[in-house]
Amino acid sequence: MRLTFISLLVAGAIAVASAALAQYPQKPITLVSAYDVGTVGDQVARGLAEAVKKHLSQPIVVVNRPGASGTLGISEALQAKADGYTLGLGTIGTLTVQPHREALPYGSPDTYAPVAKLVSYPNVLMVRAGVKWKTAREFLDYARAHPGEVTVGVPGVATVAHLNLEQLNLLAKVRLKVVPFNGGQVRAALLGQIDAAIAGPGPIIPHLNTGEALALGVFDEKRLRLLRDAPTFKELGFDVTLGSIQAIVAPLGTPAPVVNALAEAIRKAVAEPSFISLAEKTQNTIDYKGPAAFAAELRDSFKENGDLLRALGLAKQ
Repeated sequence: MRLTFISLLVAGAIAVASAALAQYPQKPITLVSAYDVGTVGDQVARGLAEAVKKHLSQPIVVVNRPGASGTLGISEALQAKADGYTLGLGTIGTLTVQPHREALPYGSPDTYAPVAKLVSYPNVLMVRAGVKWKTAREFLDYARAHPGEVTVGVPGVATVAHLNLEQLNLLAKVRLKVVPFNGGQVRAALLGQIDAAIAGPGPIIPHLNTGEALALGVFDEKRLRLLRDAPTFKELGFDVTLGSIQAIVAPLGTPAPVVNALAEAIRKAVAEPSFISLAEKTQNTIDYKGPAAFAAELRDSFKENGDLLRALGLAKQ
């Protein structure tokens, strides 16, 4: 009799939990973004929140938590209750680079729940118009002759842009000086506060169109469609191709049916005309992957970037 009663209680609890999951979401979902309002990452987060409205019964509300090279926002999201109502917007840097640099509330992809990859993008090296360098080779030749004098802004220490720069230093045998910013490195380059900056295409292309800036090179396997005149560093002989992504992650233990429901809604959202238009505007490439494929990609990236950081002497001891 006692076993029967316990079995009934367990069955009842499972039925209640299953019913709750079937009705997910029952309240708004918070998406924690590690970006300032108005930045490209913030635009992607808010663009997703708008596009997913047709595919979820509750809205996604974006909350901005910039700081600590993006780890502040991701850490907050991944320490939340694992019920599907708090998500984080992650990048290659926050998810597969920074955990090798410092002790964080999360580590490898096995310490959280990968939900969906949204977009990918490469980084670009830019200078303001009118400087002495018109090509990447001229820039590198000058830097080689003046070690430590040429300053390059990146969006934080051990971000993908920083790794691009350190790899370029190593392979091109130059010593470009790293200047970390909490965003704003493109503007600093345009104002002449630094010599050059590395960022995604989105913040740079508007200034190329107005003639304020010049793109010297792209950190990618192939040239960008909108920057046909800018060579890749790989074609110049320097195999620096690490790019970044925008992706959705959730706390470890988030129920699989919830993760799958979110991933399916996101898959439909990134195919919406509004999100496609946003991706084009911000120079992101829609690159959707669901939970399993995204988790596999993250594991590979986590290992590769750990090896890279150790080779560059940037990993925690």
